[in-house]
Amino acid sequence: MIQRTLGKTNVLVSEIALGCWQLGGKWGEPFNSQVAEETLQSAVDQGITCFDTADVYIGGESERAIGRFMKKVNQPIFVITKIGRWLNPHTSQGYNEENLRKFIDQSRNNLQVEALDMVLLHCPPADVFYMPEVFAILDQIKVEGKILHYGVSVQKVEEALIAMEYPGVEAIEIIFNMFRLRPAELFFEEAKRRNVGVIVRVPLASGLLTGKFSKESVFHEGDHRQSNRHGEWFDRGETFSGVDYASGLHAVEELKKVFPNETLPMIALRWILMFDAVSTIIPGASKPEQIISNAQASQLPPLTPTQMKQVQLIYDLYIKHQVHTRW
Repeated sequence: MIQRTLGKTNVLVSEIALGCWQLGGKWGEPFNSQVAEETLQSAVDQGITCFDTADVYIGGESERAIGRFMKKVNQPIFVITKIGRWLNPHTSQGYNEENLRKFIDQSRNNLQVEALDMVLLHCPPADVFYMPEVFAILDQIKVEGKILHYGVSVQKVEEALIAMEYPGVEAIEIIFNMFRLRPAELFFEEAKRRNVGVIVRVPLASGLLTGKFSKESVFHEGDHRQSNRHGEWFDRGETFSGVDYASGLHAVEELKKVFPNETLPMIALRWILMFDAVSTIIPGASKPEQIISNAQASQLPPLTPTQMKQVQLIYDLYIKHQVHTRW
């Protein structure tokens, strides 16, 4: 597994990491601790050295499973966790010192560590990016040794650009995939200039870019891909990258013509790795076989200039008008 530097942290992480949103089972299904451990072990076996989670994932079970696992393996794992989504209502006023300290201590307890490797604010309200006191609190907690690094997970490119103005921000987590190209314009160049790490989330557009879905596909009742297509639960950009399902399926069929003899999800990950601003990608997995496939994307040869141009053309034709100026 190829390692990349996570911005100014100077920490080396596997360029394919593991997203732990659905750790221990498929989205909407009950948590299974044995499946979770098998998933984490499979990731380590493939050379993955970075896990991405959040305090709210599966009500904290994702963090706790990672904490138990790290006690069993004699191998360093860089764990990125996110905080803020326990707030109800989720408002900028909630990003105060009392709450931030409470969330960080809770994650430390769940992960069974003295210091968190990296904490990200979990897609906070837009006002938070204009509240320097929030980032000053994180700076102080870092001085105290409870966190080693911090950054922000964002919905929009504009939020990422503002966040990088704060010197303490060492990484930005952002949606980037074949159906969400805007980050590759200004944001990537700024991230490289400022030496800020880039963590890519939703790399397969909630599974659309696996090429396995059709108009007849049925999703579990508790699955956001069934119930959040118009932003009913949270930002619709989290579901299929904000792309209309039917037009997304059409675009996928066009991508299959560009890569007729390839495994599309592996190609989709390799496409992301073509951008040197990217530090690591966090695809999720509900079973070990998916992790093996994800990890193998790191070993694929580079895409050709013609293939890169064809992906851009498909995006411009079918996707751009839906998402480009929204996120």
